[in-house]
Formats: sequence, structure tokens, C-alpha cells
Amino acid sequence: MQHFIISTSDRLHLIIRRVAVFAVCVMFLTVVVQIIARYVFSSPPVWTEDVARYAMVWTGLLGATLSFKTRSDAVLMDSVFPKRPHYLGLLAEAIQSAAVLIFVLPVVYFCFIGLRGGFAKGYLARQSGLTADTLGIPMVWISVAVPLSMIIILIHLFARWAGDDVLDETGTELD
Repeated sequence: MQHFIISTSDRLHLIIRRVAVFAVCVMFLTVVVQIIARYVFSSPPVWTEDVARYAMVWTGLLGATLSFKTRSDAVLMDSVFPKRPHYLGLLAEAIQSAAVLIFVLPVVYFCFIGLRGGFAKGYLARQSGLTADTLGIPMVWISVAVPLSMIIILIHLFARWAGDDVLDETGTELD
């Protein structure tokens, strides 16, 4: 089971990295199209701003999962304090895990279940009734990035608990 969780986390990381790079490329290309259309042709398409915005949302949320997996999230004051002993490292890991769970679990819950219970009032259900004005697509396709990224972070957290080591791009273990 331990190997399954870690390998699932690793495979998800590779897939999400590709999707995030694709989202960055989409964002970049739509901004370029908008700039060229605005300043060269004086007629920007109305859809480019929304596509760039939604690609940025997906990039940011998927980037958070990548950062969490590689433990490259922001560490404040790391260079000021001395290295902590191993037993304090375990305490810090437990506190970090608790903080992640306290944030992620309610987000996932309320994405599917409303405040008074029921699936019809959850975040995704409310978004499915809305349509992006310029694109004409249901907003749920943009909003699904929220629970998806939170669930992926949970999988990465489970992999940490299962003993997942932080690896760099070449597959060597980092400190």
C-alpha cells in the first residue's frame, strides 16, 4: 500500500507538471494574441482576457500541488534559525500536516457539500449553473481546479506520511 500511494503521488506530479506547463503556454499565447490584436489591429478579441485569466487560475492551483510535492513551498526565516534536531523535525512535520488538513479538508468538503448539507448547494453545483460570459462554457470547468488541486495535495500528503522522499528532477534525494 505504501508503494502504491507514493507511486500514485509521483505519477500525478508528472501529469500535473505537464498540465501546468500547458496552462502557462495557453496563458502566454492568449496574452500575446491580445496584445498584437490590440496594438497592431486595434481590435482585441473579447475571449482572450478570460482564457488567460482561467489559465492563470489553473496554473496557480496546479503549481501549488507541484510546490507541495517537491517541498519547495515558501519557508520563512529558514536561514535565520539553526537546523532543528530530528525530534523537532517530526513535530514540525506533524504541525505542518495538521495545518494542511485544517485548510484542505473543509475546502474539499464545501466544494461538494453546501453549508446546510446536500450536493445541490456545494461550490461546484453552484458553479455548474453559471456560464462564462465571453466563452459560453459552464464555470464548473474552471472551478473544478479548486477541489482537484486540494485532493492532489492530500494525495501528496499521504505520500509524505508513507515515507516519500523529496527528489530533484534527476531523481536524486534532496535534504
